[in-house]
Amino acid sequence: MRLSQFRTLMDDEFGSAYAAVIEKDLVLHELADRTPAQALAHGDDPRDVWLAICRVNEVPKDRWHGKNKTTKKQHAD
Repeated sequence: MRLSQFRTLMDDEFGSAYAAVIEKDLVLHELADRTPAQALAHGDDPRDVWLAICRVNEVPKDRWHGKNKTTKKQHAD
């Protein structure tokens, strides 16, 4: 995941103002007790940071890929 995709997901899920607060202030135990901003600056994959944020904020799994996006299940024929 690119950083731009991370920011879009954050803004879509939380709104731009609250997303900025989460990124700056939320300490994530899953990411070595760092904030999302610290984890990203440290080089963590934005996808890992996004998923950690989703888990701690109890974002429903059907929105982990974005609010307006649905995932298609692939069926083996």
